[in-house]
Amino acid sequence: MELGTSATQGGAPYEDAAALAQEFVQFCVEAGALRFGEFKTKAGRMSPYFFNAGMFDDGAKLGRLAQFYAKALLASGIEFDMIFGPAYKGIPLGVAVSIELARLGRNVPFAYNRKEAKDHGEGGTLVGAPLKGRVLIIDDVISAGTAARESIALIRAAGAVPHAIAISLDRQEKATEVGADGQVRDVDHSAIQYVKRELGMQVCTIATLDDLLHYLSHRTSGEQDAHLERVKVYRQRYGVS
Repeated sequence: MELGTSATQGGAPYEDAAALAQEFVQFCVEAGALRFGEFKTKAGRMSPYFFNAGMFDDGAKLGRLAQFYAKALLASGIEFDMIFGPAYKGIPLGVAVSIELARLGRNVPFAYNRKEAKDHGEGGTLVGAPLKGRVLIIDDVISAGTAARESIALIRAAGAVPHAIAISLDRQEKATEVGADGQVRDVDHSAIQYVKRELGMQVCTIATLDDLLHYLSHRTSGEQDAHLERVKVYRQRYGVS
């Protein structure tokens, strides 16, 4: 099965993107990967929600997560020749997604990197299939784009093309950058927009912050209403269009 074709699982067509996103948000809440409260982000912001892919911590959860990635990729029409999982979270994600795609009839090579170079055996920082052709990077989220740039540099150094990135959640918020004076400032684009516009790569996301807001808006409890209002305020302050 080639990406971009009409994909089915168990004889039924894949859900549309909106339905898939709502199912994914529900799954994340049930798995404890998406929590509400008060959390400090890497940018120093106090966020009313927190997404932690590390909570997909057993075979059933990871397998289902891979199904969401595979469905989103098949629906996106993005073409690629192999998968790359950046250390560390991207490694199990990339493995799981490659297994799920193979199960669906789309078998592609897979590789990942080590944080520290190995000085014995085969050596180096890259493990798995040789990097070549159009490479799809699998990760959980992109916050500042730093990890993405590191993966892109590794892929290009190997002579391959960093073609696309697949992530689970797009926070749709302003990225930050350090100015010449050393101060951290918000910029008018998100990390995802930077990857698309400046790096020229395609991006596949399972769900976005807008999808999360839609999910909360259809819950009727007082607690969920409070979460919804806090996320709305956060979106208004830090969100990008």
